[in-house]
Amino acid sequence: MTFSIVARSADGESWGVAVASKFLAVGAAVPAAVAQVGALATQADANVAYKGMALSHLDDGATAEVALQRLLEEDPGRDHRQVGIVDVDGGAASHTGPACLDWAGGATGEGFAIQGNVLAGEHVVEAMRTAWEGSPAEAPLARRLLAALAAGDEAGGDKRGRQSAALLVVSDGAGYGGLDDIAVDLRVDDHVDPLAELARLLDLNDLYLTASTEEEKVPVTPELEAELTAFAAAQGQRDFHAWVGTENYEMRVDPELAWIDRRVLDIVRSTGA
Repeated sequence: MTFSIVARSADGESWGVAVASKFLAVGAAVPAAVAQVGALATQADANVAYKGMALSHLDDGATAEVALQRLLEEDPGRDHRQVGIVDVDGGAASHTGPACLDWAGGATGEGFAIQGNVLAGEHVVEAMRTAWEGSPAEAPLARRLLAALAAGDEAGGDKRGRQSAALLVVSDGAGYGGLDDIAVDLRVDDHVDPLAELARLLDLNDLYLTASTEEEKVPVTPELEAELTAFAAAQGQRDFHAWVGTENYEMRVDPELAWIDRRVLDIVRSTGA
């Protein structure tokens, strides 16, 4: 009923899961990840306890293969389960129980595990693998995962149709304000075109919840500070930081106003025009 990809970034700094299904709120059940530990997807007749158990095994030093073996040994319902795991070093393992509904199967390679059940066919998994392996290794993990998921969807995906999708990516210090590891945590719970909606949300996530790169930072000169102050006043705000907080751009403007993100500056100037 579901297809997913679990992967580690090529630089070994991020882990994530992308998943889609003809199932309500698939993101609530399938994905789990912790930075510097690993990631997994549990699906088919999903055993959601796998998430905490697998991450615990990985955190204790188990490889993806060993963690998977331990999950299956302890689960009498293993024949109905499907699970993919990627460990801290990029080792990957995938299991499709013989009782999973056709078509069901998966593929693994260095740094990724792909799996799906009730699919249009094996070609869905192959399309995802081709998209993953063909994407630039230096591209953001979230973008690579989404591209692989979209390729599976375009190849037929869940043969029952579309309903939900989710994307989870973790990396040390990547969360809001750098205070946790959640780089991306997006869910489309019920939508006629969940992959398109997930892509739209990822664009918003990049703007609002991702820190600016050095290349995106524009130094604030005295002249630019005066421009920003005048803009804030025109918007009815007490100062520019008040406007930033109102618009949720805290991740893209320096607290001391030493710099402003290029995209936010473009928004300021287009709004004030």
